[in-house]
Amino acid sequence: MPSPSSDTSAPSTEDESPEGSVQPRAAGSVRNIVVSLLLSALVLAGVGYVTFDADAFRRLIQHLDPGLLVAAAVASVARLGLGGWRLSQVSEGRLSIWSGTRGQLAWDFFSSVTPSVVGGGPVAAFYVARDEDLAVGESAALMFFCVLLDQLWFLVAIPLLVLATFTIDLLPEAAGAIGVWSLVAYFGGLLIWSSLYAYATLVRPRLLVEITDWCFRWPYLRRFRETVMQEMRAYFRRARHLGSRSAAFYAYGFSLTALAWLARYALIFFIVRSVHAADALLLFARSAAMMLVGLIMPTPGGSGGLEGLYALFIGPLMPEALVAPTLLTWRLLGYYLFIALGAYLFLHQLQRMRTTESPSP
Repeated sequence: MPSPSSDTSAPSTEDESPEGSVQPRAAGSVRNIVVSLLLSALVLAGVGYVTFDADAFRRLIQHLDPGLLVAAAVASVARLGLGGWRLSQVSEGRLSIWSGTRGQLAWDFFSSVTPSVVGGGPVAAFYVARDEDLAVGESAALMFFCVLLDQLWFLVAIPLLVLATFTIDLLPEAAGAIGVWSLVAYFGGLLIWSSLYAYATLVRPRLLVEITDWCFRWPYLRRFRETVMQEMRAYFRRARHLGSRSAAFYAYGFSLTALAWLARYALIFFIVRSVHAADALLLFARSAAMMLVGLIMPTPGGSGGLEGLYALFIGPLMPEALVAPTLLTWRLLGYYLFIALGAYLFLHQLQRMRTTESPSP
């Protein structure tokens, strides 16, 4: 299961030649950006058409709290900074906080233009490698460790949300009993996956290698076995290195991971509370649940699906006239902004690569 920061895809450790790959990758990214933005805009327009009332919105907006709106912007920036700090920390100083922040921005950008179930970590690993002149394998190892920290966060967050279902209405009434049990089943599956991922990485990395080897001996998968097993051997080496790290190293990284995820939830919390006094605990819990469900969205960056989930989870907590404006504000600060910044970063690196690779006169 991927993490929205991204993702849980272990990046490849093989170097890739830039020759002939820059243009296809750039074209593919542009196409995915367009598709992602269109999907998001279409669903946002649909939500606005159904819920928006201009007169009611004008009356409600008079109660806007500018301080909480500023806090939402700060939470959005803090999430990026905490991600950069985490990359710097797990690199043990190999990356500065500023370099780590650029790497986190690249990760967020590529996660926004690839399906949530795939994630942008593999491409972001190449960006960090070229940005800081690292070996791709070393860059991939950093991403791999951050993915593990995200899984450890899920191991804490999911049980808390499941327990919360006994005291608060984590899902709106519109979801019904089927929706509630589906959510619990999904959380259970995600919890099992995160547990297996953490166990296989930290305790028995050879277990996942053996299971993968067995699966890819099947006739229909055998032709992919050599490529996949090459990646799994690289995974095994990285996992053994991670298992040798101290408890303090993990605690530090986990703390930064927790703060980064809490900043994601706080973004929605501050936006909604800036215009409406929604129940604080319920709003925060539903924000967390919504983002966990968003991990399985098959669209680039979860676009379209996340807007629908917002209307389902967060919409009932406020007057209808506020659903579309708060949804737009959330996507501007938590999605469109990172696409714009990430696109600039990506194009800047492409230009630098072309300059570096062009023959001297």
